[in-house]
Amino acid sequence: MNEEPAIDEARRRYDFKKTLERLEAKEGSGTELITLYIPPDKQIYDVTAQLRDEFGQCSNIKSKQTRTNVQSAISSILSRLKYYKRPPEKGMAIFCGTILLGGDRSDLECTVIEPPEPLNLYMYRCSSNFELEPLRQMLEEKSIYGLLVLDRRESYWGFLRGNRIDPIGGSTSTVPGKQRKGGQSSARFQRLREIAINEFYTKVGERSSAVFLAEKDFFERFKGVLIGGPSPTKEEFEAGNYLHHEVQKRVIGLFDISYTNESGLAELVDAAQDALKGVEVMKEKAVMNRFLKELVKDDGVAAYGESSVRKNLELGAVETLILSASLREVRLKISCHACGYTNEMTVKTAPGERAQNRDLGNCPECSAPLELAEESDIIDELTQLADQSSTKVEIISDDFEEGSILYTAFGGIAALLRYRTGY
Repeated sequence: MNEEPAIDEARRRYDFKKTLERLEAKEGSGTELITLYIPPDKQIYDVTAQLRDEFGQCSNIKSKQTRTNVQSAISSILSRLKYYKRPPEKGMAIFCGTILLGGDRSDLECTVIEPPEPLNLYMYRCSSNFELEPLRQMLEEKSIYGLLVLDRRESYWGFLRGNRIDPIGGSTSTVPGKQRKGGQSSARFQRLREIAINEFYTKVGERSSAVFLAEKDFFERFKGVLIGGPSPTKEEFEAGNYLHHEVQKRVIGLFDISYTNESGLAELVDAAQDALKGVEVMKEKAVMNRFLKELVKDDGVAAYGESSVRKNLELGAVETLILSASLREVRLKISCHACGYTNEMTVKTAPGERAQNRDLGNCPECSAPLELAEESDIIDELTQLADQSSTKVEIISDDFEEGSILYTAFGGIAALLRYRTGY
């Protein structure tokens, strides 16, 4: 039961991102595309009053085509708002206008979105593109962790944003080695070395703290700091309170790692798995690592590629369906009206692209033009197959190494099986 909300959230995030990509690809002529953001506390009658006023103002537009298209868009929005006594709980966004389809073709389209987070602004805007930035900001990861790795020679810092490691910068030290040079007493050499270590720790604390504190919404989204390195360096650094006090009190834990350059950040995230159990990247990493381990076994229960995974789904043999959030493919059912021939195919698609605009070729049976009978997103279609056999579904981002491998090496479609099938 604990799995379901995470799966639903990943799916909602995928659908929301895909919708924004589709809207971003839309273009209109001149200022014919209307963006309307309505916050939850806005009165609908106030919105409709402004829209009617804008409709009247359109009479001043010189171009007859632009005037007609803008008025059609406003009328379309007004007709949709009739069904709302008040905005939804989190507000709503409406994108409406005459979209250019290529050549001389265009079409009036209207999309209504209930956002995943409350809207905090009211906006009415006409442009050649839709204004999507307020919704894009909702895709930003809500949990951010500071990462800091160091020994007495070097240090590096960055962020863990959801499931993406974001390296920022680092520094090197001038701390002398443990072997003193001739002409210095052992005590003097040790004092100079301790001074250099303290100066280096101070520099690391100041620079990394400045980066962490500069993160927007630091007091809301910044969940804590992970510090990695060999002993006793990391313990000395943490105990010395070299970080800014607001950052210092957010230290989650200290972790043993080998590397203290940029590659140490990924090692730190792996070492901190227990501390990051609630972070989505650890769940996704666990799924991908299990898949990769099963894949190299002679008797491993893993499959990849659409054809193999689809056959295993149809047999009910899939325990976990693993899909890349970067998949942008559609499943098409095509038919021939002349002879009744039918077929299915999967094709890559670009944001905003319409399958019905594709040239589907001619029927192999009678050479008549093939027509599109049905179109569905590949993730929707495979998820429906998974639901038939109570298969878990994991949607994996490509913001970390294993997630990127899923998309680039395995086509974005893989599975952990209940038993081996030979497919």
